[in-house]
Amino acid sequence: MDNERGQSPSQPMTKVISQLLDRGSIGVVITVMTGLETIGAKLVVDEAGQTWGSLGNDELDLLVSPHAREFLNSKRDTRTIAVKEFAPEFSTKQEILLLFERLQPPARLVVCGAGHVGAALARLGSFVGYQTTLIDDRAEFVNPSRFVNERIELVAAVDWADAVRQAIGNGKGVAVAVVTRGHNEDEECMRAVIGTHSDYIGLIGSKRRTNIVIDNLRRGGASEDQLKNIRAPIGLDIGAVSPEEVALAIIAEIVAGRRGGRGGSLSAWRRG
Repeated sequence: MDNERGQSPSQPMTKVISQLLDRGSIGVVITVMTGLETIGAKLVVDEAGQTWGSLGNDELDLLVSPHAREFLNSKRDTRTIAVKEFAPEFSTKQEILLLFERLQPPARLVVCGAGHVGAALARLGSFVGYQTTLIDDRAEFVNPSRFVNERIELVAAVDWADAVRQAIGNGKGVAVAVVTRGHNEDEECMRAVIGTHSDYIGLIGSKRRTNIVIDNLRRGGASEDQLKNIRAPIGLDIGAVSPEEVALAIIAEIVAGRRGGRGGSLSAWRRG
């Protein structure tokens, strides 16, 4: 494991964190809260296990690093954890509490297709805090006059594939919803999306329509690992009918995936 501890004044922890976020990495900042003389000391661990900084104790640094991955897999943003929970063998006079804080790129939403559902989804995604990009090859559908006072990036695509790839970037923290007006546009977008590492890829349409698109992608060389990550038909089953309800079903599935939710009813336990 590559370890860079005791960073110099020329590379403060804030710079380390900024560099991680700039390159789209995911990680965790671990801070000593109580139990050690080094209160406030920080250790940063990225998703590959590389570390920066120190909690002030080499043994504790080694013990806590593997636990960082468990925290990242939990999808939680923050959690205060006692060292005895994951390293009971590390004995001290006082209980040591560590604050785990997730580092990840800002949540982004790329919507392909600015029809009724796409427009509603872009508005809802922006409302719940996603940095939202709305793409369509019909310039009039991404005219700013349709989205007055909305914080949405509007893209008039000359070429679907180029516009989609540029909007997605490295895919970290990105949810992509393909909700275009037809098969051809769906396939153009999906061919561009399938090779990215987006956190969420959803395709609108009936089972029959989405199966046709997925089969065409398979014949075009897409791997089964790539295809299994497509959410199609898109969204949670809430009985949605209107464009706004469909948008709600889609954003609910996106949020559930990002936060580690199961998408079920919170009151189900009462009826169990």
